[in-house]
Amino acid sequence: MEKTHETAKKTKPVLTGAQVVIESLKKEGVEHIFGYPGAIILPIYDEIYHCKEITHYLVRHEQAAVHAAEGYARVTGKPGVALVTSGPGACNTVTAIANAYYDAYPLVVITGQVDSNLIGNDAFQEADVVGITRSCCKHNYLVKDIKKLPSIIKEAFHIASTGKPGPVVIDIPKDVIDAKVAFEYPEQLHLPGYKPKYSGHTIQNNKALSLIYNAKRPVILAGGGIIHSNAHNELFKLAHELNIPITTTLMGIGAFPSDDELSLGMIGMFGTHWSNKAVAECDVLFAIGTRFSDRVTGELSKFCQKAKIIHIDIDPCSISKNVPVNTPIVGDAKIILSDMLEHIDKEQVQKNINYKTLWLQQIKEWENTPVPTTCLPDGICPQTAIQAIHDISKEHDAFITTEVGQHQMWTARLQKFNKPRKFLTSGGLGTMGFGFPAAIGAQIAAPDKLVVGIAGDGSIQMNIQELATCVEYKLPVKICIINNGCLGMVRQIQEKMFNENYSETFLTSPDYVKLAEAYGAIGYKVTEENELESTLRTAFDCEGPAVIEIIVNTYKTIYPWVTPEKLNCKLLQSNYED
Repeated sequence: MEKTHETAKKTKPVLTGAQVVIESLKKEGVEHIFGYPGAIILPIYDEIYHCKEITHYLVRHEQAAVHAAEGYARVTGKPGVALVTSGPGACNTVTAIANAYYDAYPLVVITGQVDSNLIGNDAFQEADVVGITRSCCKHNYLVKDIKKLPSIIKEAFHIASTGKPGPVVIDIPKDVIDAKVAFEYPEQLHLPGYKPKYSGHTIQNNKALSLIYNAKRPVILAGGGIIHSNAHNELFKLAHELNIPITTTLMGIGAFPSDDELSLGMIGMFGTHWSNKAVAECDVLFAIGTRFSDRVTGELSKFCQKAKIIHIDIDPCSISKNVPVNTPIVGDAKIILSDMLEHIDKEQVQKNINYKTLWLQQIKEWENTPVPTTCLPDGICPQTAIQAIHDISKEHDAFITTEVGQHQMWTARLQKFNKPRKFLTSGGLGTMGFGFPAAIGAQIAAPDKLVVGIAGDGSIQMNIQELATCVEYKLPVKICIINNGCLGMVRQIQEKMFNENYSETFLTSPDYVKLAEAYGAIGYKVTEENELESTLRTAFDCEGPAVIEIIVNTYKTIYPWVTPEKLNCKLLQSNYED
């Protein structure tokens, strides 16, 4: 019997689980995937082979796939997608998943799994992915029914990108990948237990404004939540309307222009001494989108003792988790700050205006306090190298990524970021090996921009194999290796806290120029300060990927270095040195 037009219209295509995955990703607008194939996941890779809408990037290690996906997410604000096989493939992603979880960036990580009937039987390349990732992702799924796969993928993207963003893991057994189902992608979702709050509360907003009006020494503490919610313009307007100085967390760098007159720079253990001093002495702390990390607060019992604290965060669990607050506001920073801007009372703003002017003058005095400096022989000063990278890369409106260590803190301190999403670094987890693959993701997200990865000689060797990925896909990422011949941050701690017992700290590095050339990239080596500018300009202008090794002094230490017990004290001078 011939089907009517209406019947034919309602007919659903019958697809395999592998086809469902690809069709669902297309429905979500995914254009790029980072991954590494293996036997279990091959049916999905077979579909990728025939898919023209999605470009897959073959990395050389599964950890790098997820870091690259996160780099892509950080630049675009959209969920990054990674695809790996079962067992060791899935296990290799865990560090990178945890990194995205702590820094709150949206990812969807799809892993293969052994057949459902083999789970728990110690099958070849089996791993309890759901169990392993439970504590380091926003949500995870073990897909047991092919019929639920489309809705699970829809839910994963929704959960990853709404509320406080984060990674979501989808573990798909081989039999589900091979099974067939009449495919229909859901248009709507019903998640009773997941209802992020966005609007805030007018009464709480007004209470916050009232506290700020009456403050004599207010400070705004801006975290990564400003960047996640794209609230940087609202933050800028509010700070200038209320004339309040702003300090940022490491993850908040770029949320407020670093060169603005109200900017205090970064707070915390390696923050500016005047930002730490201002927070210690303020009477109202207006915190937005921060989880009050121990690197910010130091000893919690002594943090910000003189202040009443306002805290805006989209995650209710983050409020009063570490630091008790006086005025909690749950919701999206952009929406709440927009509401505050609409209700600012200009007459009330004038309250205590003289005190606030004196407060800004006091902070400026702290900022202008002379800091002793030292000059060490043997090698380029690492700060000089970081500054040169900044001066040249800013001409290109570049994206900067870092690994973790001394070079990371010098970059955060010395480079000026006036836009959000330009500075990509690992904050909460502090993952060595993050920066290079993150730069790959950033370059794919912004193909026409200069992307510079700043690395230490320790961190770069964690994922150096991704040079092959850059060369294969002609990604012109520039990697600047600040080579001090050791694990710099570890050495610094051993010097000051372990009587200079340099246990397993000094490194033997390869010839990075030859290594770059072996992978098919271009390599440069800088040993003299007068070579810095010309070499960096040449490398940044070359067409393909490049590695620039800069030999710096081994024993340079980051100062100010505000140890946890000193974060809240009145006198920080004992921590000055450079």
